[in-house]
Amino acid sequence: MVVIAVVMEIAQDAGLGDTQVIALSLADPGRFGLLYDRYEVSLYRYAYRRAGPGMAEDLVAETFLVAFSRRERFNPVLGDARAWLFGILTKEISRHHRRERARLRAIARACLAEVDTDLTDQALVDTDARAARAALASALADLSCGDRDVLLLIAWSGLSYAETAQALGIAVGTVRSRLNRARRNVRAALGGADPTRLMGE
Repeated sequence: MVVIAVVMEIAQDAGLGDTQVIALSLADPGRFGLLYDRYEVSLYRYAYRRAGPGMAEDLVAETFLVAFSRRERFNPVLGDARAWLFGILTKEISRHHRRERARLRAIARACLAEVDTDLTDQALVDTDARAARAALASALADLSCGDRDVLLLIAWSGLSYAETAQALGIAVGTVRSRLNRARRNVRAALGGADPTRLMGE
């Protein structure tokens, strides 16, 4: 009987919206775990790309700790918690912005250092890919934190302009201008190519 009750409770919880989950978690903190189940993977992927494997788990854990401690302040008008959680994660990443910039520069150097002298067709393709990755990492490192946050929230996490504005606490117009500036700078650094357009919209 206990197993059936647990299964029924899990099924009921799965149908709850994020706002309901957060409201219920105020009286029953264990319910907050549903948000973790829903968003941990996408937050981890984003943190992994921005901060690397060594930091990603810690950043996601810190994001959920902050979200849990601030859950009573969640605005139910927002509906789902996705943008709210990405906003918290982005703030956690920004605390480590020097580390992120250093990581991007290290990726750029490492990609360039791996150039293979064997010039078979596959080696040429691999060399071109490493050079493009190095140039992109360098271009991202050169962006301001605000421009990089907007660009990567849209390109890597798939947030819309409105969600990005909500996550960062800025106006949609500011998102558009930062994204435009970031893409212009990335295009200039990559000789006219803009890989973020393919990833972002």
